[in-house]
Amino acid sequence: MPADVPQRPAAVTATAPAADRLRPDALGVLGILFLVLSAQAPLTGVAGAVPLSVALGNGPGVPVTYLAAGTVVLLFSVGFVAMSRHVVDPGAFYTYIGRGLGPTAGTGGAAVALFAYCTIQAAMYGLYGATVAHLLRTHTAVDLPWWLWALLTMAVVQFLGAAGIDTGARVLAVFVLAETGVLLVFALVTLAGGGGPEGLGLTESFSAHAALDGAPGVAMMFAVASMFGFEATAVYGEEARTPERTVPRATYLSITLITAFFALTAWMVVSAHGASRAAADAGRALGEGDSSAFVFQPIADRFGGWAGDLLPVLLATSLFAGILAFHNSANRYLFSLSRERRLPRALSVLNRRGAPWTAGLVQTAIAVLLVAPFALADRDPVVTLFSWFSGVAVLAIMLLYFLTSVSVVVFFRRARLDRRLWNTAVAPVLGALGIAGAGWLVLANLTTLIGGDRATATWLALTVPVVWLLGAAAHLARPAGAPVRDKGPPVS
Repeated sequence: MPADVPQRPAAVTATAPAADRLRPDALGVLGILFLVLSAQAPLTGVAGAVPLSVALGNGPGVPVTYLAAGTVVLLFSVGFVAMSRHVVDPGAFYTYIGRGLGPTAGTGGAAVALFAYCTIQAAMYGLYGATVAHLLRTHTAVDLPWWLWALLTMAVVQFLGAAGIDTGARVLAVFVLAETGVLLVFALVTLAGGGGPEGLGLTESFSAHAALDGAPGVAMMFAVASMFGFEATAVYGEEARTPERTVPRATYLSITLITAFFALTAWMVVSAHGASRAAADAGRALGEGDSSAFVFQPIADRFGGWAGDLLPVLLATSLFAGILAFHNSANRYLFSLSRERRLPRALSVLNRRGAPWTAGLVQTAIAVLLVAPFALADRDPVVTLFSWFSGVAVLAIMLLYFLTSVSVVVFFRRARLDRRLWNTAVAPVLGALGIAGAGWLVLANLTTLIGGDRATATWLALTVPVVWLLGAAAHLARPAGAPVRDKGPPVS
């Protein structure tokens, strides 16, 4: 470590009684990495998002959008990692925001973080339920509604979440390796073979014109969504071995791998169709009600019919892995808030496996409440639940990125714990500017994403600041003298 970067003193680590602490030394770099990659749900990101991005966004320019999003998130992560060396807490985003911008802003950030995790998980339940129902309807005599499969899976996720984070990490590792392996082999074989009918299409997919063509905000939204969950590297810091080294390594490694994977895979899918035909082919798949065919068909064409049969199953397991990962992240936010007396004390109760099981029960109940209205109204779970909540969750997470970047600058200017200008000022400011620009693009194209209904887009976008205000108001409404456990070094 450079001489001007002090070792993280013991006093800055979040301290709590042993009964209130998550199980330490449960995860190494690879364990955290699998938890992060499962939150990205690689096959879901490719089969679910790439067709929408190509059809509704910037067509063959989708791959360069992934690189742009990855660059912005990587800049943001520099300050995020610098903060993680000095504040170790499963609250991550909201803890960091609170340390720099004060507890009111931090509690508002906590509300937005929970909102983001719970809405993206609910969105995935919609796509998951539809995928499983279609699979069973196609290959068996079982014909049950999508919401029933979602409810049954909620029970399984609750069980695995209560079984302990190391158990969940092992389950997710199997799913992530399977889905990533198929996509990566396809991408590498296609790349080595010179691409599809029009070649690799390097210029068509990686030029400035390609990036800005069409509705780039739609592609940017899904590209940012593909990064969703990387902050779990800090969420699991309390359970990590030597978090001052594990968290930075896992963070940078996960962002780099995610960016490279999605950019390469999207590029090869576009190339397999041909850059000039990709947008029309993606639109046709959407119109036929099976957008994943845009991705699955070229893979099946290259590897044979078995791949076409296997991929829908892997899509279901991909969604399951992402759902479980977001369940674990959300219940750790609830646990951390409870431990600080911002939520009822019961939510910080741990079971024998060191898992926050009561917080997990509450998170599962929230998932039921979010999914139920769409089931009761008999709405299409993909067109409404998946697309609406995906957009809202991305806006929420971008607000958290922005507030965290600002907080990093303020925190280190006050605390003087790290004097590296790039890590504590330049990169966070550049990241904040990039996030603001990406957010503007998403907002400008949100109406296109949800089918052209401006009123619905407006209401969905307004939920994010409203949730932040409600969280901040909840902190301000606390009784005078109410205890909040302080953590970390003084910031003034």
